[in-house]
Amino acid sequence: MTPPPSTSRTYDAVIVGGGHNGLVAAAYLARAGRSVLLLERLDHTGGAAVSTEPFAGVDARLSRYSYLVSLLPKKIVRDLGLDFRVRARTVSSYTPVERAGRPTGLLVGGGERRTRESFARLTGSQREYAAWQRFYAMTGHVAQRVFPTLTEPLPTRDELRRRVDDETAWRALFEEPVGIAIEEHFADDLVRGVALTDALIGTFADAHDPSLAQNRCFLYHVIGGGTGAWDVPVGGMGALTDALADAARAAGAVLATGHEAVRIDADGHTAEVTFRSADGEGVAAARLVLVNASPRELAALTGDAPPAPAEGAQLKVNMLLTRLPRLRDPDADPREAFAGTFHIAEGYEQLAAAHARAAAGELPAAPPSEIYCHSLTDPTILGPDLAAKGMHTLTLFGLHTPARLFARDNDAVREELLKSTLAQLDAHLAEPLADCLATDADGRPCIEARSPLDLERDLRLPGGNIFHRELSWPHAQEGTGHWGVETARANVLLCGAGAVRGGGVSGVPGHNAAMAVLERDRA
Repeated sequence: MTPPPSTSRTYDAVIVGGGHNGLVAAAYLARAGRSVLLLERLDHTGGAAVSTEPFAGVDARLSRYSYLVSLLPKKIVRDLGLDFRVRARTVSSYTPVERAGRPTGLLVGGGERRTRESFARLTGSQREYAAWQRFYAMTGHVAQRVFPTLTEPLPTRDELRRRVDDETAWRALFEEPVGIAIEEHFADDLVRGVALTDALIGTFADAHDPSLAQNRCFLYHVIGGGTGAWDVPVGGMGALTDALADAARAAGAVLATGHEAVRIDADGHTAEVTFRSADGEGVAAARLVLVNASPRELAALTGDAPPAPAEGAQLKVNMLLTRLPRLRDPDADPREAFAGTFHIAEGYEQLAAAHARAAAGELPAAPPSEIYCHSLTDPTILGPDLAAKGMHTLTLFGLHTPARLFARDNDAVREELLKSTLAQLDAHLAEPLADCLATDADGRPCIEARSPLDLERDLRLPGGNIFHRELSWPHAQEGTGHWGVETARANVLLCGAGAVRGGGVSGVPGHNAAMAVLERDRA
């Protein structure tokens, strides 16, 4: 039971929302000697970055919503002294496909030689692998230049362009639809599709969308850590948020769970946050308020006009298996194929067709998705008995399923989509996935699916959008402020994923909001 916060004092900062970004901000400010109160609506901190046991009576702690780490700067881990580690995946991706009536696939990872041979086996030449090396050398250069800027004051567009110092890369990623660069580099449909998927995670867009929403999504998926690698959190994603909560408490921050902020009153110098809890309503006074919630939620709290509605576009599925399924591709080892990102129905033309169908208001005929197995890289999330039996987790992320498709009947549409998504996977398996599913203590299959509307209901993500709104460019634009966290109220900052340079499990908005506070105090 969380003790009630003191309402008889004025805090230096009240933080609304106990997701990972709010915890980062709380830890930084408390370590700098500021008095901090964090208010969290739920009975636990962590937001979408949590580990839970979703299946009754089964000792498996899954990263339920967010599950891989790329954008978290090592600087934050070092600064806050976090007891948190990640492990690299030995395989980047495997994509099954049938060519000339024969099951085969593309393996990326496992060493340079094996990757080169896999490209040659799939495409019949060395051309696509050479193009792959050139393309990702370009993105790697951009990653090295852009990623360090995420925890610095917001650069202008021209400053970031000079930092990138590569006009070809700048044009490909920042100015033209990324589909142009992908088509210029690659000829093979499957290779094009694998490259494009990073532009579509939680983002409903076409390769040639003139808004460049797909470019922004692609950029954040290839710059993490300065390398673009996506790593597995040891102990699950909850290990990160537990470590952050411990760091914040140890530094003196008060973390009040079960306390829902319902209104923010701020005049630029002082602020009051009204909250509700099981004990009734209270008011916390502060010099500043940091909001670890969506821009839409911020507007509701302050009484301002809400921003344009956001819309999520993903299906999230968690599973526990008694064993990894065998694959139709005789050259594919399931322990390798599922260790990285296992792409399903993600050829370039398949992705375009799925987007077009969803844009027309219909579920994709061949729903694209990608899967990975956390327990292959980090078996600690499984209880000893499950690990000894060779059981494994699978996490599936479906693309091109915008929230609007679920509006008529969320439960029915979710089940229909899950069935057709798993059918696409089964087409590449030598045995049905259903035969490999474990059962819980009540005899039910260990599988759960979440639509965008489910995420909106459970986590208050607007429209189920995992980024809170469309991702932003990592440079200044009109009204973005010095750190990208400023709002129309001088003493109210946005420290959630909807801040500039927000999205993903990064802690960057929390860090930047804390730096904005400390910079202001020094001025």
